[in-house]
Amino acid sequence: MPKNKGKGGKNRRRGKNENEETKRQLEFKEPGQEYAQVVRMLGNGRCECYCFDGKTRLGHIRGKMRKKVWVSAGDIVLCGLREFQDDKVDIIHKYNADEARNLKNYGELPETARINETAVDLAMEGGDENDDIGIDFDEI
Repeated sequence: MPKNKGKGGKNRRRGKNENEETKRQLEFKEPGQEYAQVVRMLGNGRCECYCFDGKTRLGHIRGKMRKKVWVSAGDIVLCGLREFQDDKVDIIHKYNADEARNLKNYGELPETARINETAVDLAMEGGDENDDIGIDFDEI
């Protein structure tokens, strides 16, 4: 029987959750980078991204992020533009919802950008108190 040389197997790695609840510094875009929103996942580490310069490009998740940072549809990401292929980008950073809201407040993201907002966030903003859905119970 083989000896165990490592520090545990798949279950040990599954139990770790290192990047949860950590406060990290906000990364802004540099020349050659662009903010984008993932439209849909295509498989094999690729996705369709709508860059906020108005173009839709094919995004490729970089190797360091694969199997560690899960990118899904609707996420705000930072993409590195390719000099030799204008229709492809490399996803180099994923922003969580709080970081995306901060980017929107700083004016980095356009106001039309839709950030993944949960029902709790919408309730805290305070919706219209007198929603009219067209049903009147007084008439019955």
